Amino acid sequence: MHANRTLQTTIFGKPQLRNFRAAVILAGNGVYDGSEITEAVSMLIALSKHASEYKIFAPNIPQAHVVNHITGEEQKETRNVLVESARIARGNISDLKTLDSTQFDAILLPGGFGAAKNLSTFAFKGAEMTVNEDIQKVLQDFHKANKVIGLACISPVIAAKVFGTQSGGPGVTLTLGQKGEKWPYNGSIDAATSFGNTHKDTELGEVCVDEKNKIYTTPAYMKEDAKPHEIYQGMERLVREIAKAIKQ
Repeated sequence: MHANRTLQTTIFGKPQLRNFRAAVILAGNGVYDGSEITEAVSMLIALSKHASEYKIFAPNIPQAHVVNHITGEEQKETRNVLVESARIARGNISDLKTLDSTQFDAILLPGGFGAAKNLSTFAFKGAEMTVNEDIQKVLQDFHKANKVIGLACISPVIAAKVFGTQSGGPGVTLTLGQKGEKWPYNGSIDAATSFGNTHKDTELGEVCVDEKNKIYTTPAYMKEDAKPHEIYQGMERLVREIAKAIKQ
């Protein structure tokens, strides 16, 4: 597998260069205890359009808990993050521990509470959060190699913790949406800035670009009344911006 591999395809009659390879990290299956499915699938569709290849990974760990998505109540059962993520990946998924950053040009994380419960402890500990060691390692590997990191919805709070000046990082610019009644999870903004980062207010579908650190973020379902087609549009724009940056 070669990171500089360039493929040319035709989309709606127009030649398109598809010249980057992406790793996608999932955190389970379902918004309240795993990856947000609309975001994850939209991201994969956009990558199918713009990337030469993508591969899906998830940590092989127990979920923090299991939530009944009808009632919102916690269930007395256990599930595995890798096994549940495989539902979205159609079984084509690998253990996060096997991810080799040298084989990819970019890493992307959709949102969902799994990012805040399984990949980190933000949902439970807020600003006192910790980050899964394997997630922290791969993010740092990509950053050290000057490769692109793309994050959506709540997952930018993970990068905020890993790369914030309070953790010894450079401090990054990212978005978690904005404050206001239509943005119910905006407490994450205060947490991200407290870690030593800069927050940029964005609307649904917009992409915040930190060119220096090559971090691309979009708010997605951080906005409560977002519609599925708007989520796809935001993910498509995120991936398109990443593709343009890599081509340069």
